[in-house]
Amino acid sequence: MKKSYRILIVDDEESVRRMLTTVFTRDGHQPICAEDGQQALELFEQQTPDIVLMDIRMPRLNGMEALQVMRQTHQSIPVILMTAYAAVETAVEALRLGAFDYVIKPFDLDELKMMIGRAMQLREMKQEINLLHRALSDSYQWDRILTNSPKMMELCRDTAKIAQSNASVLITGESGTGKELIAKAIHYNSPRAKGPFIKINCGALPESLLESELFGHEKGAFTGAQTQRQGLFERANQGTLLLDEVGEMPHNLQVKLLRVLQEREFERLGGSQTIKTDIRLIAATNRNLAAMVEQGEFRQDLFYRLNVIHLSPIPLRERPEDISLLAQHFVQKFSAENGKEIVELDPSTLAILESYPWPGNVRELSNAIERAVIMSTGFIIFPDELPEHLQQQLNVPHISETVHTLIGHTLKENLKAYERELICTALASNQGNRVQTARILGISRRALMYKLQEYCID
Repeated sequence: MKKSYRILIVDDEESVRRMLTTVFTRDGHQPICAEDGQQALELFEQQTPDIVLMDIRMPRLNGMEALQVMRQTHQSIPVILMTAYAAVETAVEALRLGAFDYVIKPFDLDELKMMIGRAMQLREMKQEINLLHRALSDSYQWDRILTNSPKMMELCRDTAKIAQSNASVLITGESGTGKELIAKAIHYNSPRAKGPFIKINCGALPESLLESELFGHEKGAFTGAQTQRQGLFERANQGTLLLDEVGEMPHNLQVKLLRVLQEREFERLGGSQTIKTDIRLIAATNRNLAAMVEQGEFRQDLFYRLNVIHLSPIPLRERPEDISLLAQHFVQKFSAENGKEIVELDPSTLAILESYPWPGNVRELSNAIERAVIMSTGFIIFPDELPEHLQQQLNVPHISETVHTLIGHTLKENLKAYERELICTALASNQGNRVQTARILGISRRALMYKLQEYCID
């Protein structure tokens, strides 16, 4: 059965409103008409349409201004703008402000219907994705570790086997590579999944507080200990305890930790009662514990106890095939969290992400995408919405001065010149038809509009 949509038609020309009303009514939809942006906003709030089809140039309040107000209150409702002026700058600005797309008058009705169909299909798909994300938000499945990298896939397979054991695990690697995510995956896919998963950063607390956090204390054990308190070894019983940044743990506590691992028992600070604990211990660090052992900074016997199984997640720069996958995942995640309907990354944006070495790994990529999502006002993330240090990647030459002398231009300049020529040739061969040009070039029409503006192509 064909779906029926409530379509808000906004145009100061009565003939356009009448024509579109006839067409959409015949197709089983419910048209609502407004003659300017001000009236459109009133109907938009009163009747909440499924989609808006709006002219740009109108009296009282133009389409661009009305679009910005609509996006502030109902970001999930797609808006398609109509214009009789095929200016590239206007079209790109409309997309930046959050329009789903635009059509140029006089427009092809079949193309307009297809555009409306795509917009509604995308909206419904986003709603389904959001429902699915909410349904899975409390679970940790192996597919939460997103990767196309053969090395990371192998690590995931190893982790799945490790989860079924009770052995201690040492996870080492650079900051931001996903050590905590791997620890959670081990816990939630283990026989201990119904027990607690507790994490503590050993480098974030002074020795006295860290000892109290781990072992607990009795009332009066020290100044300020007014009540008895359970420590993490007690609270994590029958679950998993993650000691993050374990390389920062003071020597005194390393001795006590070793005893817990050997005897599975401890005493609270100020107490004499021996408490049994049944935990799985996972330790994580970005430091080289083996080197610390040689330098006398970490106990050798504790290192052997922790290092029963060793895992080391791969830095992002060594798995570039995952950058696009993770970036798209974070776009969906942060769009949902911020109530936005961002659809895609512009090809230029993705090229920047894939050329950057990511010293902060997945965490840095996540932060960059979160910032871009917050700054974006449309359906596409453009390069100027990325953090400034990433935007500067566009200006970094990647070839030597000798090559510069030979060809007279940087690699980036040569590539841009070729890209501009390619776009101009494609436009000319398609008599200026931008839809067909984008299809031939293998990019979205939004991406093509951004390129036309970038290269000043009319």
